[in-house]
Amino acid sequence: MSSSSSSSSSSSYTVTVATGSQWFAGTDDYIYLSLVGASGTSERHLLDKAFYNDFERGAVDTYDVTVAEELGEIQLIKIEKRKYWFPDDWYLKYITVKTPAGDYLEFPCYRWITDEKEVVLRDGRAKLPGDDKTHILKNHRRKELEERQKLYRWGEWHPGFPLSIDAKSHKELPRNIQFDSEKGVDFILNYTKAMENLCINRFMHMFQSSWSDFADFEKIFVRISNTISEYVMQHWQEDFMFGYQFLNGCNPVMIKKCTELPKKFPVTTEMVECSLERNLTLEEEMKQGNIYIVDYELLDGIEGNKTDPSTIQYVAAPICLLYKNLQKKIVPIAIQIHQIPNPDNPIFLPSDAKYDWLLAKIWVRSSDFHIHQTVTHLLKTHLVSEVFAVAMFRQLPAVHPLFKLLVPHIRFTIAINTKAREELICEYGLFDKANATGGGGHVQMVQRAMNFLTYSSLCFPEEIKARHMESLEDIPYYYYRDDGLKVWEAIKSFVTDIVDIYYNSDEVVCEDVELQAFVKDIYIYGMKGNKASGFPKTIKTREKLSEYLTVVIFTTSAQHAAVNFGQYDWCSWIPNSPPTMRRPPPMEKGSVTVEYIIESLPDRGRSCWHLGAVWALSQFQENELFLGMYPDEHFIEKPVKEAMSKFRKNLDEITCFIAERNRNKKLPYYYLSPDQIPNSVAV
Repeated sequence: MSSSSSSSSSSSYTVTVATGSQWFAGTDDYIYLSLVGASGTSERHLLDKAFYNDFERGAVDTYDVTVAEELGEIQLIKIEKRKYWFPDDWYLKYITVKTPAGDYLEFPCYRWITDEKEVVLRDGRAKLPGDDKTHILKNHRRKELEERQKLYRWGEWHPGFPLSIDAKSHKELPRNIQFDSEKGVDFILNYTKAMENLCINRFMHMFQSSWSDFADFEKIFVRISNTISEYVMQHWQEDFMFGYQFLNGCNPVMIKKCTELPKKFPVTTEMVECSLERNLTLEEEMKQGNIYIVDYELLDGIEGNKTDPSTIQYVAAPICLLYKNLQKKIVPIAIQIHQIPNPDNPIFLPSDAKYDWLLAKIWVRSSDFHIHQTVTHLLKTHLVSEVFAVAMFRQLPAVHPLFKLLVPHIRFTIAINTKAREELICEYGLFDKANATGGGGHVQMVQRAMNFLTYSSLCFPEEIKARHMESLEDIPYYYYRDDGLKVWEAIKSFVTDIVDIYYNSDEVVCEDVELQAFVKDIYIYGMKGNKASGFPKTIKTREKLSEYLTVVIFTTSAQHAAVNFGQYDWCSWIPNSPPTMRRPPPMEKGSVTVEYIIESLPDRGRSCWHLGAVWALSQFQENELFLGMYPDEHFIEKPVKEAMSKFRKNLDEITCFIAERNRNKKLPYYYLSPDQIPNSVAV
C-alpha cells in the first residue's frame, strides 16, 4: 500500500514497520504515520485500514510514503492508532525510514500503542540532555517525562517500606509495564498448578493435621533424580549440610566471621571443646579466623501468625555459632534459640541428646527461611528493584542511554510486585496461609530491615568484605561469593564501556540533569531520604556512575537469581526449611522427642501450600530473557553493539567455568551461572 501526492517536488520515503509477537493479530484499527523534520511536518498518512490485516503478530510491513513538502532532516515520527470497532492494543517494535537520499533511520519503540493515543518516536541514537540543540527535540524530551511522571506515581504500600508504584492492582498499571498475558503470572493459578504438578492436592483437606514422622513428609515430596532437593532430603539432619547452606543455599548472605562473641551469647570453650579440632581454646580459634556466626536478631519480638485461631504459630530469633573444621567444612557448634541468655533459654550443643540438637537446628533453619523470604528476597531484590524501575520511568526519557541500558533489567518487575501486593503479601493473602511471619510479621520485618538497608550492602564485593568472607583460602567452596564476584565484574566492565561511550568526562556526568534526577528519586523515595543508607544524592564521576549502574543491574538480575531460583532445591524438604513452627522452643535440655519435633513442624495443609509456593517461585518466566540477551534493540550504535558482544563473551566464559566446576558434583552450584540468571526480577 502507498500514499502519494501529485506535487512535482514531492519526496518518497520507504517506511518499514515491525510488529511484536505480543500483538493480537487481525486488528480493527486505523494506523496513521507522520514524519517530523527540521523544516516541517508531513500530513498524516494512513498505513493500515481496518480489516487490511497488516501488522499481524511478528509481521514486518513496508510502505511508500510520499510527501509534498521538504521536511529536512527527519527528527521524529508520530504514530497514531484509531479504533474502528473493538478496542485493542498494538505492540510496535520499531520503524525504519529510508530517506530520498538513501539513508536509513531507525526508530525503536518496543511498547504498546493503545487506542486514541499518539506516540512520538525519536531515532535510535542515544542522546544526553545536553546533546539536544533544537527546540523540537528538547520539547519532545520534556513532554515525554511530564507524561511519564503523571503515569508513574510513587505510592506508599506500608509506612516504612520503600515507596512503590501507585497502583492497587495489575490492571491499574500503565499498559507498557503489564505482563504480556496473565498466563503463568497469577499466584493463585500458579500455586494450584504447582499442587497439581506435585500431586499433593489430596492432602489439602487435612489442614492442621500433623504428619506421623519424618518419612511421612515423603508423601508430598517429589523425587526428581539427581536433584539437590533429594540430596537435602537424605542429608538434612547432618551438621555438614546445615553449615553448607549458609554458604550456598537460598540465603547465603547471613554468615560472617566472628572475632568476638556477643555478650548475649555466652558460649565457653568447655561447652564446645568436643567440636574444636585444633586443640585450641574458643578465643584462639576466633583469632585464627575459624569461628563464624549467624544472628537472627531482626526476628526478636516479631509476633507469630494469628490468622488461624486453631493453630498457634511461633517465631524465634536464634543465634548460631559455626566452626571451620580441619576439612574446612563449616559446622554448627552452639545454638541459642532466643536472644537473651537465661536458664529457660539453654545453649544447645552437638554433644546434647540427638533430638535436642536436631530441633535447635530446625529452629535456625525456620528463622533463616523467614529472613530469606522477607528481607533477602522481598526487600533487597524485589522492592529495591521496583524503586530503580519507577525512578527510571519518571526521570529518564527513552532516548537517554541509561534508559536504554536499564530498561531490559526492570522488565515485568513492577508488574510482579504489584501482583504480590495484590495476592501474596497482602492481608489474608497467600503468605498468611503457611508462614509464621504472615498476618503482619513480614511487614514488621521489612520496616525493621529498612534501617539496615545500605548502598554498600548492595555492592556485592563490599558486602562480602563487610562479613569478612572474602578469603578463598579460608573458605574455598563459597560458590555464591566466587561466582557472584565474576558476574559483578562482567557487569561492571560492560557498564563502564557504555558509560565511556556517552560520558567523555566527569563534568558531563555532573551536567546530566536527568541522571541526577534519577539518582535523587531513588534516594528520596526509595531510601526515604535516609542519610545513613549511604545512597548517593548525586553522582559526580564516571567511576561512581559505573558502580551505581552495576548495583542496579546486579541487584535486578544476579542477586535475585541467587536467592530465588534455589527455593525448591533447598526448601521443598519441609523439615529442612519449615515455614512455621507449631510448638514453642524447648526451655530445657533432655525433653525433646521425635513426636515433639513432628508436632512442631508444619501440618499437612501448610506443608502443601509451602511446597506449592517454593515450586511456583522457582520457575522461570515463559520466554525468559537471560543476562546479556537484548533482543529489543534500543541501542543502534555500533560501539554499544560491540560492548554487548564483549559482555556476552565474558558471560559465556563464566558459564563454561561454572559448568566445568559443577561436573560430577553431588551439590552443584548453578544459581549464578549467567545462562540461569534472568535479566530482571519477573517472578
